[in-house]
Amino acid sequence: MQDVAQAAQTIGQFLQSVLSSTGLRVKFRVSLRSAKGLQANGNSVVGEQSSSESGPRTLHVEFSGPDTPLLTGQNGELLNALEHLSIKILRLDPESQDQVTFDADRFRANRDRRLRDSATAAIQHVRASGEPYAFPAMNARERRMLHLMLAESGLPTASSGEGAGRFVVLYPQGANVDDGFAPAPPSRTRDASHIRHAFRHR
Repeated sequence: MQDVAQAAQTIGQFLQSVLSSTGLRVKFRVSLRSAKGLQANGNSVVGEQSSSESGPRTLHVEFSGPDTPLLTGQNGELLNALEHLSIKILRLDPESQDQVTFDADRFRANRDRRLRDSATAAIQHVRASGEPYAFPAMNARERRMLHLMLAESGLPTASSGEGAGRFVVLYPQGANVDDGFAPAPPSRTRDASHIRHAFRHR
């Protein structure tokens, strides 16, 4: 992101529009991680970015309020949808999409921790059994995180599947990941009715 302050303003305006039109009883706070001087309190964005700041610039949006369970329900689908729409509005390229993160009641932080735990368990399983391991289907952000976590093991990984059913496979050392073989991921029932319910007018 070239102009982080403008990106924060854009996200704030988008979220204000969503909250006013859906009646969701939540507040949000936008902050710039690993830097100083830019944050949003409540449902507004204030502050400026200093040109002397360096390092990763990640905009983090934290939600709070009585309706946060609607954001985190069904594996955080509504929270992920808002994050995805914000990334699209900012027109971030795939390599920059990790620069925007959304969370509510530490749902994402706890999920990231569980993702690392599952990566550790999968590495142990593949090394012990010599068989590939398929993770459940997940969104693009989590797949990228998982690939990075698994890369620490030196074992090969690949993504398989299509669209919302795309998943990561961890292979044993020396496996040919280009041969097209991938075990089926664990099934996961998806139901969009809760999203329609969350966006009803109150």
